[in-house]
Amino acid sequence: MYIVKAETNKIEKIVDISIRAFETDVNVGGAKGDCPPDFDSVEWHKQMASEGHLYQAMIGKDLVGAAIVFPDETEKSIYIGRIFIDSVYHRKGYGIQLMDCIEKNFPCATEFNLDTPCWNERTNAFYKKLGYRIIKVEDGFNFYQKRKDS
Repeated sequence: MYIVKAETNKIEKIVDISIRAFETDVNVGGAKGDCPPDFDSVEWHKQMASEGHLYQAMIGKDLVGAAIVFPDETEKSIYIGRIFIDSVYHRKGYGIQLMDCIEKNFPCATEFNLDTPCWNERTNAFYKKLGYRIIKVEDGFNFYQKRKDS
């Protein structure tokens, strides 16, 4: 797997993947409609792409998912706003590969931060498995951080 900044002609397909991915959250503790803001918005994803935050996850020529990433100005602290893998590829290790790609894409980073709903059993177990630690719980969200040695 590799990631590249999202191509404009792939945005609608990325949104379709986002919809399929996040609609499976009802299977892991969420209620119908418990999806992130703008998960189904083409305009919002276009904005994220135009600002350089949307990355598409590729296996060969196949688009399998995406990530929205916000590095600070030094690229030492990275906020992972969201990742998603097409539901047809769930539970095959692609999420782990995507997180690895994000970490490798920012080699100067010393910390990676993200948050996920407390109710989401799948994502909480996933981030813990990858070495992320809860640093705060607020408003129904677990805030995670992973630090790398400088």
